[in-house]
Amino acid sequence: MMSKIAVVLTDLFEDVEFTDPKEAFEKEGHELTVIENEKGKTVTGKQGEAKVTVDASIEDVKPEDFDALLIPGGFSPDQLRGDQRFVDFAKYFMDHDKPVFAICHGPQLLITAKALEGRNATGFKSIQTDMEYAKAKLHDEEVVVCNNLVTSREPDDIPAFNRESLKQLAK
Repeated sequence: MMSKIAVVLTDLFEDVEFTDPKEAFEKEGHELTVIENEKGKTVTGKQGEAKVTVDASIEDVKPEDFDALLIPGGFSPDQLRGDQRFVDFAKYFMDHDKPVFAICHGPQLLITAKALEGRNATGFKSIQTDMEYAKAKLHDEEVVVCNNLVTSREPDDIPAFNRESLKQLAK
């Protein structure tokens, strides 16, 4: 069964944390929609390897039109969480038990959405204290699955992240 996956992304995302899951999801027949402030804009990964054209503006999408949410890491989630529209968008998925895939710095958006309290999760080492302040139950593991939420720490964890994310989409 194909899922529609929303991807919230802006400049300075961690390249492989978008490109590798995208490839894995599309290989299984899932459809991704990249969402930022401006439709048609090109956003660039912090390594400069990935350039992505934005499919839709946050103004033009509704979370209920998607089956899952992908939040790649890098500096992108920190920038996006300064815009309440992205915070509310992410919170909707958590509140409605839709699959959320957040890797590396991705959980920063969920911290701002106040959506991690009591949830088992992981993230990049520099945000783990913030996750604890957000009352997440922190685990230093390559992938942590808590109901609809799949989190990982860093690019090295991508194979486990993709595997568990695809399991969620298969449900």
